[in-house]
Amino acid sequence: MKHAFIFPGQGSQFPGMGKEHYENSAFAKKLFEQANQILGFRISDVMFTESEEDLKQTNVTQPAVFLHSLIAYKSIEGASPDMVAGHSLGEFTALVANGTLSFESALQLVAVRAWAMQKACELNPSTMAAVLNLSDEKVEAICAEVWKETGEVVVAANYNCPGQVVISGTKKGIDIACERMKAAGAKRALVLPVGGAFHSPLMAPAKEKLQKTIEETKFHTPTCAIYQNVAAKGVMDNEEIKQNLIDQLTGAVRWTQSVQAMIADGASKFTECGPGKVLQGLVMKIDKTMEVSGVN
Repeated sequence: MKHAFIFPGQGSQFPGMGKEHYENSAFAKKLFEQANQILGFRISDVMFTESEEDLKQTNVTQPAVFLHSLIAYKSIEGASPDMVAGHSLGEFTALVANGTLSFESALQLVAVRAWAMQKACELNPSTMAAVLNLSDEKVEAICAEVWKETGEVVVAANYNCPGQVVISGTKKGIDIACERMKAAGAKRALVLPVGGAFHSPLMAPAKEKLQKTIEETKFHTPTCAIYQNVAAKGVMDNEEIKQNLIDQLTGAVRWTQSVQAMIADGASKFTECGPGKVLQGLVMKIDKTMEVSGVN
């Protein structure tokens, strides 16, 4: 039986997140204070006291979710993953869990990534939408059709579980695609309250900035494989890990395929570390025979 540890991404944040850890754990308090110093602002204050709206800012959300997830993981006594994975942003937490990145390096990368993505969102007004109950192939075909016919960027961005794909692109492209998805039989095609087209070609400006920072960062030998979003397979090679992290900004989050690969490689138990229970639910939808749990 292999034990997989999985880490959530943007969207799992909530007001007050991490406060309990801060108040009850000296180790957590130390990490929060380190993060405040590295980031140059008191992210702990934003997480504990600010509104849901304040937490939605990409440059706040990403370090906040990373920090909460890592502290949740570190609170597990004797945690020893056989494999790790993270949904989008969660890959950075996974890389700390398997020893590839130090806490400080990962947080700095997350801060650069968040800032670069925020800037890319401002350059290209864009959004995402969730499509339910259509096959992956049908979603991909409609996205390609809309892009070809209108010139508006639309791509499949997150393969979350069978029958749940998130698409990403320009606002006009997403509106057109949603209408076509519904006409093709989608149960829902719902525009999401996000500020940009994550995991699409519209994130190219952010990719360049992140690439430079990743190339300057020290990566260590992993203790176990990370199943990365764009590869959907176990990876141990640092050069490959770096390239996959860079490609992830404009590439799809192949979560369904990643979980299936982990199961094929022997995973039977999944523990989600971080705010919320989204990934636990997705794993169960991918394979209901799995044992799932969460630490938040």
